[in-house]
Amino acid sequence: MTTEMNAATVEILWTRLVSLVDEAATTLVRTSFSHIVREAHDYAVVLLDREARLVAQSTQSIPSFICTLPATARHILAKYPVETMQPGDAYITNDPWMGTGHLPDINIIMPIFRDGEHIGFSASVAHAPDIGGRIRSPGIRELYEEGLRLPPLRLLKAGTPEDAVFTILEANVRVSEQVMGDLYAQLSANEMLGRRLVELIDGTGLDFNAFGADIQRRSEQAMAAAIRAIPEGVYSHRVEVDGFGEPVVVNCTLEVRDGRLSVDYSGSSEQVDRAINVVPTYTYAYSCYALKCILSPSVPNNEGSFRAISVSAPDGSILNPRFPAPVGARAMTGHLLPPAIMGALAKVIPDRVQAAPGSPLWSCHITGRHAGKPFAFLFFLNGGQGATAAKDGYPAVSFPSNLGNTPIEVLEAQAPVRVIERSLRDGSGGAGSFRGGDGQTTELKILADSPVTVSFMANRLEIPAAGLNGGEPGAPGAVLLNGTPFDPREISVIHPGDVLTLKTPGGGGFGPVPN
Repeated sequence: MTTEMNAATVEILWTRLVSLVDEAATTLVRTSFSHIVREAHDYAVVLLDREARLVAQSTQSIPSFICTLPATARHILAKYPVETMQPGDAYITNDPWMGTGHLPDINIIMPIFRDGEHIGFSASVAHAPDIGGRIRSPGIRELYEEGLRLPPLRLLKAGTPEDAVFTILEANVRVSEQVMGDLYAQLSANEMLGRRLVELIDGTGLDFNAFGADIQRRSEQAMAAAIRAIPEGVYSHRVEVDGFGEPVVVNCTLEVRDGRLSVDYSGSSEQVDRAINVVPTYTYAYSCYALKCILSPSVPNNEGSFRAISVSAPDGSILNPRFPAPVGARAMTGHLLPPAIMGALAKVIPDRVQAAPGSPLWSCHITGRHAGKPFAFLFFLNGGQGATAAKDGYPAVSFPSNLGNTPIEVLEAQAPVRVIERSLRDGSGGAGSFRGGDGQTTELKILADSPVTVSFMANRLEIPAAGLNGGEPGAPGAVLLNGTPFDPREISVIHPGDVLTLKTPGGGGFGPVPN
């Protein structure tokens, strides 16, 4: 089958490719051991062509991973050329500069063969419940503290495990059953995706790589047309958030010229000796995600969607740090990129953007021992979404990370805690023509039989989410220990019976407050 086909056939086959990836993603979720994959959906599965270019992604996935996985595959290919690969091989890395930007995300790439010919790759990434080292915290000062770093390694050779890699990983994590269980779930998902692609080709005669190039071309044209619809010019916006001693600044300048769009982060903060730095792949990914949402949201994501976009950040800046900068809490800075881009475009396309959300993503990590066994538990909390020119922001909805709130039942079942309260923070969204979404309150009591270690990714305690086009800021967040304000930026030890109260920020309002 050639790519000379009518629009209906293209749509059917394109949708079938996406459905293959979604089936593999369902396999990952249903066979995973950790709630991070099952409940929070902190993962992605993608299908790549033989050049490691994105063809299709799972519908439910983390936005940043859509651009990082192709880059990860190309890093692996630099060490293991495709001519050295064979059916049943699998490759792994969690190197932040090659992957998603921090160590807990484990990337697995598998080549796909049909009748002995290499035709593409299946790839997945999932956030491991633990990766060793100190628990994830913005206060960490060096990458080596953050856990086990795996360079590109072969994980399976013709289907046979490379025992040394499995043994090293299992020996360096706190909850090895969950970590290894999720690893096997990823391998199952990757293997299924490759098998389903071969079945599709056998059944239709599809030339996968030619068809992939065709849909990438179509997506590239759609994005270029959307960019041309923006008035040419240079647009800037500045976003600030709480930092260590002084605010973290993301300064964004967009230039729109002849169907292309460049994003420059010159003027942003310098890299810091804390774990809120953002590697270039993550900077690129969240920039592209924001622009895809604004300009071409209805076209399924693939490599062509991003060819008209370029992203740069100064070397040594917080958005392009030098190795071995700590990066474990990179979302606390990286999640500022979509609000910065939307703020820059708010004057020219106000109907397509939204005010700042009530958080870079919040999370709480608790580790220790209870009933004689070690545990490590990570759960997420979301602030309010920013309002738009057409409606109020949603309360307690993750943006831009697309992560789910961890259910109370899961939290209490997997960690020695009791949830005392979970409620919306009524009125915490910023006022405006449309209000920002409200944050949430989560209060829990520590039930462990010995002291536990806690860390947080919690921000906007001082600088709230700004409104847009005259809207007012949302309410700031708060972290309390036994009712007293508590600094969440450093790793701490708390005790049985202690009560933690987490109040996530509200989103910014949009447009002036009505008289």
